[in-house]
Amino acid sequence: MYDFAKLKEELKNIGDWFSKELLNLRTGTATPSILDDVKVESYGAVTPVNQMANITVEDAKNLKINPYDSSQIQDIEKSIVQADLGVAVSVDGSGVRLSFPDLTGERREELIKKAKSQLEQAKINARSERDKVWNDIQSKEKDGEISQDEKFTFKDQMQEVVDDGIKQLEGLLEKKESEIRG
Repeated sequence: MYDFAKLKEELKNIGDWFSKELLNLRTGTATPSILDDVKVESYGAVTPVNQMANITVEDAKNLKINPYDSSQIQDIEKSIVQADLGVAVSVDGSGVRLSFPDLTGERREELIKKAKSQLEQAKINARSERDKVWNDIQSKEKDGEISQDEKFTFKDQMQEVVDDGIKQLEGLLEKKESEIRG
C-alpha cells in the first residue's frame, strides 16, 4: 500500500489557506478577520493591526479600531487605506472606524471573480502536490519497489484523494458565493 497521508495533509493545508482567503472577502457584514492581513509599519517594525489595537464590532456595518498607543492612529489608517479593503475609513479622537458599505451588484461580481481566482490557485497547488506524489510512485516502480499494476492502482487512488480535496474546495466556494450574493 502507498501512504497518501502526506498528500492528504497538504490538501488539508491548501483547504485551510483557501478558507482563510475566503474569510478575507468582505460580504457586507463587519468582521474583524478582514484585518488579519493588514500590517502596520510602526516604530521600525511591521506589526499586524490586531496585535497593536483592540478591534470591536460596533454593529453589522462598523468596526472600531482602538490602538493601544494613540500615536499610531495615522499609521493604522494609512495601512488600511493601502490594503484596499473596499471599506470607508475614518479617524476620530480615539481610533479608526471602518464602515462597510452595502455591496453593489458590480462589487458582488468582483468578489465572486476574486474567489474563483483563489479557487483556481488552490487547484493549481493541489495538482502540484498530486504531481509530486505521482513522481514518487513512478520512481518506486523504476526502483522495483512496486509493480506496474500497483503503480496504476496507486495512481487511481491518488486521483481519488485529489478529486475529493478539490470537491471540498469547490464546496467552500459555493458556500461563499451564496453568502456574497446574499
